[in-house]
Amino acid sequence: MILVKNAKLFTMGERDYPDGGDLLVENGKVKAVGNDLPASGAKVIDASGKYVLPGLIDAHCHIGMWEDGMRDEGSDGNEMTNPVTPELRAIDGINPFDPCWQEALEAGVTTVATGPGSANVIGGQFVAMKTTPGPIESRILREPLALKTAFGENPKGVYRDQNKAPSTRMATASIFRQAMIDGLAYAAKMACDDAEKRPDRNLAKEMLALAATGKLRVKAHAHRCDDILTALRLRTEFSLDMSIEHCTEGYLIADALKRAGVPVILGPILSARTKIELRNLTFRAPAVLHKAGVRFAIMTDSPVIPLEYLTLEAALSVREGLPEREALLAITKNAAWCIGMDDTIGSLEPGKDADFAIYDGHPLDARVRARQVYVSGALAAER
Repeated sequence: MILVKNAKLFTMGERDYPDGGDLLVENGKVKAVGNDLPASGAKVIDASGKYVLPGLIDAHCHIGMWEDGMRDEGSDGNEMTNPVTPELRAIDGINPFDPCWQEALEAGVTTVATGPGSANVIGGQFVAMKTTPGPIESRILREPLALKTAFGENPKGVYRDQNKAPSTRMATASIFRQAMIDGLAYAAKMACDDAEKRPDRNLAKEMLALAATGKLRVKAHAHRCDDILTALRLRTEFSLDMSIEHCTEGYLIADALKRAGVPVILGPILSARTKIELRNLTFRAPAVLHKAGVRFAIMTDSPVIPLEYLTLEAALSVREGLPEREALLAITKNAAWCIGMDDTIGSLEPGKDADFAIYDGHPLDARVRARQVYVSGALAAER
């Protein structure tokens, strides 16, 4: 049992304790938060003057899929041989010993959603993992977490060069639509009462069936307004459980996103305009989405932006008008909600995982470090 006392405690739940609060941890879970909690039998950590925040969450990145400091030999995020590869599993391409994991952990990032890139119309399966050291199996929170799909320039560019579809946005949507139809057909056949009439097991169609029947979330890569609206159109057509990823121009159609009620995972916004789809990139986007009532997370898209700069992206969003608490929510509780896991992570509330960091100053101050990081109630990193 651990008792963190007298911290500037930001639970990101119903109540924060900016003037000082206590956090009680037992068996890897949050047991209680409040003032003057009893310390009988607990290891006491005096955090006077320090800030405590839930473990940070990056709801969309590719850590471990593109290894740090490597080229092709460490690139395992895009299987550019077929535009529809739902059977691919991120866990088979991740290097869990890449140094970026430790750097993320030391910065207070305790959970990531990582997976395939956006070369394919359907690229494969994301996984939610803790950033603690060790084999993948000991760190998995949910697998598969979601099925990755991509709209816009990336699939077009990859397959145009191979003289294959898609070379247009029309073809991308058509390929996705046919994949969902195939998934529904497979699900219907597998539901047949006569086992002899069921089809042979097909790994790709299994994943398509889960997505098409709403049992597996679809993470839809879409930067431009038209691509976002295409993704939302397909979501409605098939009644999909979908989140919009990147959403660079989403602030231009914030009302449509609000009406759709979809989770938005925004970013990376600490980035150059490296392609045409990013020409309207702005740090004002989070403030506009918040004003419109859109619930969103901020992501790094690591290795595009290193995971340890997640708080910097949030801080720069505050500079451009996003309320400070909303910026913190975008990398904690709202990020957990955007990946469908806010029941277990994202805030320091009784019963949730005791993932938290103790900072020597405000977490959105670029000069500040996480001095201690705890994952499931155990000290995982210390400076």
